[in-house]
Amino acid sequence: MNVLVINCGSSSLKYQLIDSESEKVLAKGLCERIGIDGRLTYQKAGLDKEITEAPMPTHKEAIKMVLDALTNDKTGAIKSLDEVGAVGHRMVHGGEKFTCSAVIDDEMIKAVESCNDLAPLHNPANLIGVNACKELMPNVPMVGVFDTAFHQTMPKKAYLYGLPYEYYEKYGVRRYGFHGTSHSFVSKETAKFLGLDLENSKIIVAHLGNGASISAVKNGKCVDTSMGLTPLAGLVMGTRCGDIDPAIMEYIAKKEDLDIAGVMNVLNKKSGVQGISGVSSDFRDLEDGMTAGNERCADAIEVFCYNVAKFIGAYAAAMNGVDAIAFTAGIGENGPIVREKVLEYLGYLGAELDPEANQKRGDNNVISTPDSKVKVCVVPTNEELAICRDTVALVK
Repeated sequence: MNVLVINCGSSSLKYQLIDSESEKVLAKGLCERIGIDGRLTYQKAGLDKEITEAPMPTHKEAIKMVLDALTNDKTGAIKSLDEVGAVGHRMVHGGEKFTCSAVIDDEMIKAVESCNDLAPLHNPANLIGVNACKELMPNVPMVGVFDTAFHQTMPKKAYLYGLPYEYYEKYGVRRYGFHGTSHSFVSKETAKFLGLDLENSKIIVAHLGNGASISAVKNGKCVDTSMGLTPLAGLVMGTRCGDIDPAIMEYIAKKEDLDIAGVMNVLNKKSGVQGISGVSSDFRDLEDGMTAGNERCADAIEVFCYNVAKFIGAYAAAMNGVDAIAFTAGIGENGPIVREKVLEYLGYLGAELDPEANQKRGDNNVISTPDSKVKVCVVPTNEELAICRDTVALVK
């Protein structure tokens, strides 16, 4: 079965067409500047990228262009849309309503809409993509795969905040966590790669990218994660502040004469390693700056790595031990300096780094020494493949 994986943002759309049997990507690409002017990037496996500039007033036009590209006579990956067996949609927030992926129907759409207040920038965009696909491919089954679902196994002690309980009851204020599709995929791949029994294991997944989060996965289920009600919580990230003293919001608002929207803009878009360094949210730029003697770039890297190490230590305590630590996502997979600095704090766990292995890039890779008490590895994430697998499982 060929599965079309769709990931809709507010003004963009990522897609992949995957053969679910071989798990090979037949074609992939990106629609950008939806609602502005429009640009489609399309790449069939084995061929160069094609870029088309064309108006995309809404996501419907964007998806129509994707479908046309997939079926065009010259470089199309399929001959007709009849070869698309199902569509898998990335859905950001399912609240407490969705503990796993679900087939998309009218009832499911209403349930997702009821969670829109929890993800006002993402859920409506996800649903726009769903509705566009329903209109253009009315007979193709569709599945929603939620960022929050994997974390719904957290116990109350992990997800409740120290706030009046009525806010949880009335408004759903609690820790939800995000990047769940990645954490689920990587924890399973880590157990498989290292030969661990997933149902009798303690794995910490460090999903480190511009957005970053860590999860504690005990016996295959998430028991804690660093992001919260929103993706702003937890680690210091590219432009997000992570955990801070909440009174800082009032303090800065008064000093800078900002309203709540202004403060939230600072915390989400002007903070993190970009805010500390004053240079960039990209770790390649920060490492270049550190090498050139820029102290603030060095500070930003140190703060980030210290944060990661603290969460790993906390989650080792939460699970009363850890068998494996897996680094994934852009920085986790491609940042040997970050991995090295994080592991400098974890000697007490018996985690010992193999410097030579740490420099390798690419596939699954153990970066700890053979006698390390905790296995440390790099496991590339593949959220699109995870969405494809969940989709096939539900529509077959």
